[in-house]
Amino acid sequence: MTGTRKQPDQNEEPRGGQAGEQAGEPREKQPKAAPASVQSVDRAVSVLEILARLGEAGVTEIADELGVHKSTAFRLLGVLENRGLVGQAKDRGKYFLGAGVLRLAGAAAVRLDISQEGGPVCRDLADELGETVNIAILDDDAAVNIMQARGPASVTAQNWLGRRTPLHATSSGKILLAHLPTTLREGLIARTLPRLTEHTVTGTVALRGELEAVVDQGFAIAVEELEVGLAAVAAPVRAHDGKVIGALSASGPVYRLTEDRLTELAKRTVVAAVELSRRMGYGF
Repeated sequence: MTGTRKQPDQNEEPRGGQAGEQAGEPREKQPKAAPASVQSVDRAVSVLEILARLGEAGVTEIADELGVHKSTAFRLLGVLENRGLVGQAKDRGKYFLGAGVLRLAGAAAVRLDISQEGGPVCRDLADELGETVNIAILDDDAAVNIMQARGPASVTAQNWLGRRTPLHATSSGKILLAHLPTTLREGLIARTLPRLTEHTVTGTVALRGELEAVVDQGFAIAVEELEVGLAAVAAPVRAHDGKVIGALSASGPVYRLTEDRLTELAKRTVVAAVELSRRMGYGF
């Protein structure tokens, strides 16, 4: 009796297998795409982002944000809670980010290296501005440069890598100094500070006022305070917890870095520092 052979369903694998497969021999199962699982992962990540933004939220609120039924949101929260990624305030029924998120963030932060993450940012900014760009970190009572990139307009071959520079006389140093805890900062600026040029700010009151301005405006400028003929701007680089861990600076000769030019460099350096901070986990 002749019949019509059933056509394989879209999700049904055709019979016959690969060449060389023996008849009746069990076939090795091939991995299949699992769009539903991918969607669940995406929703779970969205739940974490919602809680990070709102601080805490109930099942109904999360379901509305996701555009899903409450039962779906409840299942997602249950899985995340079992993994320690969210917690629940039993008395209010609200969910919040759990200690598991901190554990993951801490592990990621350890692996993030400012010099590694800062390389592309330094090179891009140096190419954009045409000047020398550095990343500096705090080293006891000085700023030490750990990354450098030279732009096409750079006129000096001076290597700042590894060089320790005074905090009070450089744009990077002022960024690092301005964001220190008050007691530590006051102890550093109350000491007798060396006057490196006639423009170096050494007075405690004057320096304190300048550091307050640095925090308010989000960048620092130093014109011929470290060396005659050298000008620089810097902006803070933050870690995942918001702490300032470095300074991104752009420097060049004063004849090219006029007041207007420095203002423009400051704006661009701030943008680049924000990008590097994002790479370091800040803002998530």
